[in-house]
Amino acid sequence: MLFGQSVFQSVLDRLKAEDETVEQDAPASARVSGLNTGLAFNVMEGVSASSARPDQAYFETMEFAPSETAAEPSPPPEPEPKPMMPDYLARITADDIAAELDISALDTAQSLGMKRRAFAKKNHPDRVDPRFRENATRRMTTANLLIDQALRRLAR
Repeated sequence: MLFGQSVFQSVLDRLKAEDETVEQDAPASARVSGLNTGLAFNVMEGVSASSARPDQAYFETMEFAPSETAAEPSPPPEPEPKPMMPDYLARITADDIAAELDISALDTAQSLGMKRRAFAKKNHPDRVDPRFRENATRRMTTANLLIDQALRRLAR
């Protein structure tokens, strides 16, 4: 404690005193201290007149610069063609999916896991167009069911 005050209180008092002296010494102008000149840009010979104004120089660097003459509106973009559903997404029966997975009695747990991942990479609902997600979900559900059944048979 310094002079009956805590160290923290003495530091606050000193900072307050410094602020008061800085405010008294500050000039009455609205200039930012440290900037000796205003924000004027030198306009050299060969520079366009519009770039003499900083706001116009900014627009000149952009692809679209506002102009006094009205520009012709660009034609609307052509709509994207509707995506075609891949043929394999139309095959949603268990027999079609089983034939595609080609599960055999020789498959191991590792090979069945690889088949599951390969099938999911091609058919996962998050990887297809939203219009075809219902079919992809059915295909994934059926494939997972068939692979799980094969894994249960292996465990016996």
